[in-house]
Amino acid sequence: MRMRKKPNLGVRMERCTRVLISDPEERKGKWRELMPEAKEVFLELGCGKGRFTAETAAQNPQALYIAVERVPDAMVIAMERVCAQELHNVFFVDGDVAQLPLFFAPGEVDRIYINFCDPWPRHAKRRLTHPDFLLRYRQVLAEAGEIHFKTDNRDLFEWSLFQFPRVGFGVSEVTRDLHADGIHGVMTDYEEKFHNLGTPINRCVGTMGPLPEVPEPPAEE
Repeated sequence: MRMRKKPNLGVRMERCTRVLISDPEERKGKWRELMPEAKEVFLELGCGKGRFTAETAAQNPQALYIAVERVPDAMVIAMERVCAQELHNVFFVDGDVAQLPLFFAPGEVDRIYINFCDPWPRHAKRRLTHPDFLLRYRQVLAEAGEIHFKTDNRDLFEWSLFQFPRVGFGVSEVTRDLHADGIHGVMTDYEEKFHNLGTPINRCVGTMGPLPEVPEPPAEE
């Protein structure tokens, strides 16, 4: 479903300019300057309305969070959340995930979060866990960097479990019902809605290792 246009979007964005990075390419290799005391740099792809972003950042004040979102009408809500909570370890980028290597230097990111991305049932190459994207993440992740992946889409999850190893990511913490024994970790708004409807949430962690010596065959739909 396409998000409704927010009234006074421009004015609302202006009020949150403190947390908006308008020149991400100029920040390449310099993100820690935003928070010199940061122990880690975490990157969220598609932050939506920012509940996960704000709550996770509040729980981890020692980490610098960069949230990438292409839909301004969603991102403005996330930015307002962060500003309202007076968080100073979160910044936002209105950008395309495919351009990450233009925004971040090699090894600059310690962890990537991918929460409830579009499953693109007929377009495998658009999925954020497609090997083409995973190879881009490798270009910015630190040694043994992690990808934390959550989805309610079982088909996407099972497909993704095969894609991570193809480009050198070891898979761990695999669960097909994350909240079976109670709420685990910070939820997104979307996640809470579908959990309340009884939809199991799938999750895994991909840890970057060496690239396979023998190229894997292309990902199938």
